[in-house]
Amino acid sequence: MNLFTNLQTRFRKMVFLENKPETGEVFLNQRRVFTLPSKPGWMFLLLLITLFIAATNYNLSLGLALTFVLMSCAWVSVFLGFRNLAHLHLLAGTAQPVFAGEDAQFTLHLINRRKYARYAIWVSFSSKDAAQHAVDIAAFSRTSIQLSCSSETRGYLPIPRVRLQTWFPLGLLRAWSTWLPDVQALVYPRPELNAPPLPYQGSEKNDGQGHAGSEDFSGVRAYQTGDALKHLAWKHIAKVDVAAGGQLVTKQFSGGSASDIMLDFASLPKNMDVELKLARMTSWVLEADANAQPYGFRLGNNHYAPATGQAHRLDCLRSLALYEA
Repeated sequence: MNLFTNLQTRFRKMVFLENKPETGEVFLNQRRVFTLPSKPGWMFLLLLITLFIAATNYNLSLGLALTFVLMSCAWVSVFLGFRNLAHLHLLAGTAQPVFAGEDAQFTLHLINRRKYARYAIWVSFSSKDAAQHAVDIAAFSRTSIQLSCSSETRGYLPIPRVRLQTWFPLGLLRAWSTWLPDVQALVYPRPELNAPPLPYQGSEKNDGQGHAGSEDFSGVRAYQTGDALKHLAWKHIAKVDVAAGGQLVTKQFSGGSASDIMLDFASLPKNMDVELKLARMTSWVLEADANAQPYGFRLGNNHYAPATGQAHRLDCLRSLALYEA
């Protein structure tokens, strides 16, 4: 089986030019567009052969004329179908990071720099069950399309090979080409559901980030065991279904004491699965960021001082996505 797969891969590399990923803008020259009759095309070819044999056998001039007219239409269809895909320019956009289990969205740009329009170009991944999207491209214009690919594990997810094909104009011929852009989507670990409360540690301080203060209301945070019932944010709780897994939240007050939040991978239980540790830290990063609470981060060689903001969150999530035990 492996030998057959290797031979098939080598054959596709030699014939269909399915080589390594391509960077930048790609031009579909004539060598990269392949054509074969479709199923209706094969039936049409069989019809032409039958008409030609019958007209020749019975010396039917009108039958021969009809055969040649239909054959001319087929040749015109071949030319238009090939031209509909050839000389197209392709460019891949950037892919936004996602969490494991979500669909990564890859943006592709199809650019037509010719004076004629392109019709009914179907774009999809090369897998058999991939969803197909049809696009038309006007002359001297471009169009963009998004293809979705499911993500299962964290890390970099390379885009699958893209297939472009068309049956324009009569459906008698299938013209196709493949393209493998050099694009990857960053996949963060899947956040742990119902993660434990944030790990507060360090010395207490009066810096306005009140964890236990009770002077001025400053926001809400996830409920922790021991929080007073009078501090529960009932208006927020009423909007979620706690029985279905919704999380209780507690009011925060500024002016009191607070402890630093340090998300340290090494502080988690030694016998815990590595992926579960990463999932828990991912959940903590998202919770602390949502509550605008400064948090430190330690994972391997990555050490970040307590901070808030999008840049800090993205740095932490990137470290979690690319961690190697």
